Amino acid sequence: MIRKHVVRALTFEYYGIARRELEAARRIARDAEVVEHRFVNLPDLKEAGDIHAKAFGRMSPTYIPMRNGIFYSLAASYAEEVGAGLIVGGHNKDDAATFADAAPPFFDQLNKTLLMGSPLLREKRTKIVLPLAARTKVQVVRLASSLGVPLGLTWSCHEDGEDHCWECDGCRARIAAFEKAGISDPLRHSG
Repeated sequence: MIRKHVVRALTFEYYGIARRELEAARRIARDAEVVEHRFVNLPDLKEAGDIHAKAFGRMSPTYIPMRNGIFYSLAASYAEEVGAGLIVGGHNKDDAATFADAAPPFFDQLNKTLLMGSPLLREKRTKIVLPLAARTKVQVVRLASSLGVPLGLTWSCHEDGEDHCWECDGCRARIAAFEKAGISDPLRHSG
């Protein structure tokens, strides 16, 4: 495989993350032949559903306070360490509609902040890019399918079972995206 960039991956392990999601990240990184796949353990970082504070009552139970501020600050630290010129995020248009810190305006400001705070990133002109930001989940599924992405390796479930529960928000969003895309989900239609 010929690549224009050296590809490294970061996976964040936070409180309550599904073990199968971590396994999926490992399999996908291995399949994609990334140079390095680093896991960052953040055991005190919790989703709103695990915090039970009144302030989070109107938020999605999967909302993590300042999640992307934290994740991308750590990614920027990693970028400094390895001299990366790009930090790539996979956020899509539907994510941005639900989470303010997944929207392009957040990343426009974060890019400025990271460059302001790091002479190394400024020198390298490192920036966060969101190649899927203008696409819906349906469009992402179609694109992934057309590119031969191994969708059977992915994990969408918020539960920590051996298989997807097909009932949580993540599973329902996956079902809807594949159905609307007209693509057979290899995890639901195998065997």
